[in-house]
Amino acid sequence: MLETVFTVLLVLTSVLMILLVLLHKGRGGGLSDMFGGGVSSSLGGSSVAERNLDRFTIGVGVIWFATVIALGLLLAYQN
Repeated sequence: MLETVFTVLLVLTSVLMILLVLLHKGRGGGLSDMFGGGVSSSLGGSSVAERNLDRFTIGVGVIWFATVIALGLLLAYQN
């Protein structure tokens, strides 16, 4: 039961991490420019949005990492 919960959480956080990383603005722009990131950056208001995206990505990354460790320990001591 607990293994299933951690597996589902791992899949959800993995998909969310992929989407969040793709939304980040790279050197040449990224998917964030497709969704209006380029327009808002010229207005100067995207620094707060980028910081919040960074914080959210780091938070999801920490949850993903903790889930990987917890699932690994759970499977290692399941015997």
